[in-house]
Amino acid sequence: MGHGGNVIDELMTDHREVEQFFARIEALPPGAEDRKLYADQVTMELVRHSVAEEAYLYPAVRKHLPNGDALADREIEDHSKVERIMKDLEGCGADDPRFDALITSLMTEVRAHLTDEEGTLFPGLRASCPPEALDDLGDKVRMAKKAAPTRPHPSTPSTPPANKLLAPGIGMVDRMRDALTGRGKSV
Repeated sequence: MGHGGNVIDELMTDHREVEQFFARIEALPPGAEDRKLYADQVTMELVRHSVAEEAYLYPAVRKHLPNGDALADREIEDHSKVERIMKDLEGCGADDPRFDALITSLMTEVRAHLTDEEGTLFPGLRASCPPEALDDLGDKVRMAKKAAPTRPHPSTPSTPPANKLLAPGIGMVDRMRDALTGRGKSV
């Protein structure tokens, strides 16, 4: 969840962790109980990651990249699609008939999003932002992930300042719920 380095290194490491969760899910047969465990774990990681990107990465994209507003808006729309899928997935067990279609949809959407960020946004930011700014953004993203929600909340704001104000409180409630229910933890 906190890896160190500049914002691009931090988020790329998150991307690799998400892919590892997807690989674990894909390696298991349909209906296997651990598919739900890994789906919950990847959801927790994706929600924290998305909240941090929306609070800090996308404002930097708006500021530093040509056509940054349109790029950031498209990325936030991608997050909205993914969040709705995760919300639907949250209510499914691994044996639910909808689970396989939802997890496949989630993996498809997220992989397309990661490819877009890694191919467009990250190279653009690396070229247009001073290294100190990227390091500062990395620190802010790490802090945001620590306080971020762990469950999808599709109706919450996706842009500053409202998202920065609401995320820590929602995150605290989510972490308490996770602790009480054991969500995302192996038995």
